[in-house]
Amino acid sequence: MTKKYTDAELAERLQSEGWSVATDSENRDKAVTGTLEDMAKVTHEQRNRGGAPGRIKELETAIELDMIQIELLWRQLGLPV
Repeated sequence: MTKKYTDAELAERLQSEGWSVATDSENRDKAVTGTLEDMAKVTHEQRNRGGAPGRIKELETAIELDMIQIELLWRQLGLPV
């Protein structure tokens, strides 16, 4: 089973590199990579366009964030939920 980060650990990792998110279904093969903060913003934009936010993955550890964790990151960044 994969380790899950706590909300506090995720907040501490916002500036860490090595995260990716698959964009939308049309561009599923075109993953976006960067910091956790960048990926949270990408998923937020996708949701605002009416799409699914997708999944954020940590490349090195293969840790994935669920929707609740993604929404908590949006709140941490001050993005409307």
